[in-house]
Amino acid sequence: MTGRLKNRIAIITGAGSVGPGWGNGRATAVRFAEEGAKIFAVDRDRDSLSETIERVKAVGGEIEVHQCNVTDSASIAAMVAACVARYGRIDVLVNNVGGSAPGGPVEMSEDVWDSQVDVNLKSVFLTLKHVLPIMEAQKQGSIVNLASTSGIRFTGAFQVGYAATKAGVIQLSRVVAVQYASKGIRVNTVVPGQLHTPMVEARLAGQRAGGDIEALLKQRLKRIPIGFMGDGRDTANAALYLASDEARFVTGTEIVVDGGMSVRCD
Repeated sequence: MTGRLKNRIAIITGAGSVGPGWGNGRATAVRFAEEGAKIFAVDRDRDSLSETIERVKAVGGEIEVHQCNVTDSASIAAMVAACVARYGRIDVLVNNVGGSAPGGPVEMSEDVWDSQVDVNLKSVFLTLKHVLPIMEAQKQGSIVNLASTSGIRFTGAFQVGYAATKAGVIQLSRVVAVQYASKGIRVNTVVPGQLHTPMVEARLAGQRAGGDIEALLKQRLKRIPIGFMGDGRDTANAALYLASDEARFVTGTEIVVDGGMSVRCD
């Protein structure tokens, strides 16, 4: 198989999905496989990886799966060790795990706040902790972290935990990028906007539109200047560029994938 990631070993966390369709992790796994990467697909719910496995194999890709809780350091250490035992190296890491919860400081419980920090930010910190030494020993590696436009502007929903932690992912990525730039490791961030992913039907419609999926889609579409909603495949294409040698001179920065939403003034 040829491609921009030929024979690269790529760990993708959150590679499953809450439903059928193009979630960010699933789409990234398939897109990377199309470009020749060997996929080490990670998710806490092994069953959610079934469609990802099928889609990767359908494009002729190779995929191994591993169940892992990326908020737990021991679980991540075991996952990283399993990948190295299977393939001998880690060329690409995509940190895709995350989720939102509604509420401001008064409405949100302390437990929910702590959970948002763990899932959205600590998970990235912990995977970096365990993967960076492998890449440093190789003198090569590319890391792509997924944030959100909620981390760079107010997107219409009061979700302080999500917004704060996704902003944290962006700044964490920048600092680590500078720290490891001389070691052959690049660290960048994809910042997706309001995409139409399986999460919309599974969770967000219930949180924000009383379960009315079409109403939520219309609300979200009004914020997007380009006039349509992207999906996980758009995130995957941005991640592919950052992971590939085409981005060899790109580190410590972000690609915003939001159809122009984040630059609107209203």
